[in-house]
Amino acid sequence: MFFFKILLLFPILTLTFGENLDWWENAAFYQIYPRSFADSDGNGIGDLNGITSKLEYLKDIGIDAFWLSPIFKSPMFDFGYDISDFRDIDPTFGTLDDFDKLVAKAKSLGLKVILDYVPNHTSHEHEWFTKSVQRIDPYTDYYMWHDGFPNSTAGGANLPPNNWISIFHGSAWTWHETRQQFYFHVFLKEQPELHYRNEDMRNEMPSIMKFWLDRGVDGFRIDATPHLMEVGVDANGNYPDEPENGTCTNPNDHCFLDHIYTVNQDDSFKLLYEWRDFLSKYKADNGGDTRIAMCEHYADVDIVMRVYGEKGDTRKGPMMPFNFLILQEFNNRSTAYDLKNTIDKWMSHKPSQFLPNWVMGNHDGSRVGSRLGADMIDWMNILILSLPGASVNYYGEEIGMIDGIIPAEIQNDERDICRTPMQWNTDKNAGFSSGASTWLPVNENYLQGLNVQSELNTVGSHLYIYKQMMSIKKSEAVKTGVFETKVLDNVLLILRGTEKERYVIMLNLNDRTSKVDPFKAFNISMKWTYAFVHKSGKAPGKIMDTAELTLNPKEAVVIKSNAITLQTLQLLALSALAVIVKYSSALFM
Repeated sequence: MFFFKILLLFPILTLTFGENLDWWENAAFYQIYPRSFADSDGNGIGDLNGITSKLEYLKDIGIDAFWLSPIFKSPMFDFGYDISDFRDIDPTFGTLDDFDKLVAKAKSLGLKVILDYVPNHTSHEHEWFTKSVQRIDPYTDYYMWHDGFPNSTAGGANLPPNNWISIFHGSAWTWHETRQQFYFHVFLKEQPELHYRNEDMRNEMPSIMKFWLDRGVDGFRIDATPHLMEVGVDANGNYPDEPENGTCTNPNDHCFLDHIYTVNQDDSFKLLYEWRDFLSKYKADNGGDTRIAMCEHYADVDIVMRVYGEKGDTRKGPMMPFNFLILQEFNNRSTAYDLKNTIDKWMSHKPSQFLPNWVMGNHDGSRVGSRLGADMIDWMNILILSLPGASVNYYGEEIGMIDGIIPAEIQNDERDICRTPMQWNTDKNAGFSSGASTWLPVNENYLQGLNVQSELNTVGSHLYIYKQMMSIKKSEAVKTGVFETKVLDNVLLILRGTEKERYVIMLNLNDRTSKVDPFKAFNISMKWTYAFVHKSGKAPGKIMDTAELTLNPKEAVVIKSNAITLQTLQLLALSALAVIVKYSSALFM
């Protein structure tokens, strides 16, 4: 009886990730690439009014929040990541009034709105840069300027200030004839780097965030955070060279140098913490739900964890670094053990007070079905919605969109293949646009049933499975329940649940059938039913009549139990007892 008495005192104490989770910690996020989601005016390019017209769809499939790739005014050298006005909408997508209508519609549906925020640089057409070129204060030093060094060649132009290399190849310094100095740009020369060591410039960004927060946005996806700040100048006003890293032979390639002075500087993290604190203060001053920052921070996992806060910082803070580990590490050669290790890596490194998040794709890389194969589309959607914390879905992945085929003569960017228009139905241009043409070609597979309308009406379709798993993600079992993984015969097994409801998700990574016994693996009873089965067609609700399950190649099976077992009771009681001992000891120290 002792175990049961303890259980009554401490119900589900250690099987949860925490009570009263903030909205973003377990949210289903959805990335929209505005040019490609829905075109309302027939010009072949997606826009804000088009997005507004489709928000009911996001609500229907279980999305909590959507983030928009850049919609700010821009000359579009880098498709909106070169901003010429942080406080206005580019005419390509509509107007501020259109944006306000989108936010209002989202709020009415209970959807959160996240803006893609690009604070690392501006467009060379931004007013700040124009005035900085002319040395008009306070903008004179809003960017990183340097004279460079004399060229010993007779009549030769000045040499760049140092050997820093742009991500897009070649020197990261470009000479500006009007100002007669070099300016620094880690990306395109049309994207001059902002100089956060200038206090006036530094103060601009919270003001811009407030502008959009006051219009109702719920947070920001912050772009390129490893590059926010560089080392300062030395006593002579110069920047140091970066050492060669010895792994790259092309001296014009970004990989040629070890970026110890331009990437992941301590001051970059301090800047992120300033913005985190600003968002927290905004909520305190204005009320409402937490406004968040989601950071694009590609780096080793130890470094990425600094986005949450410095070691020992126990605050939650509304700051979430995207978890790209599965996107980076999982491929067609990976085993279930590899995948488990990737999942465990994030879980073991993240601060304990934070829930994790999981990203499967975005606008910069190939789609899941093209990257891993068509038979992995549902598999990956089931995986991401089984894991604890937030999920981030790239538009169209829920219906199994694959990379498009872009003729060379119209290709703007090598990443265009994953940015093709959303496939809504079998109408002209897949229902994306009524225009004669679209900015990128629509994938013709929309005519073979790969579109939202067809998928909604088909049992077992990609979208059907996605919605089934989304309902499970929203359950308390997955939202706050225990999380444990096992691997058997190259099958990943995931246990989620509370004492009231539990799920086991089994994901076969083999190209052959596999037999697994989840009950033995997790030491649980056999009184389970099928929640749904990816390929075999076993009816949901059917009681399992065998301990050993046979999974088809690349199949996912989800089983469910509502009955608490003695094993679970014992685990709860022992965990509760450990807590009692811990806190009792603390009281008498």
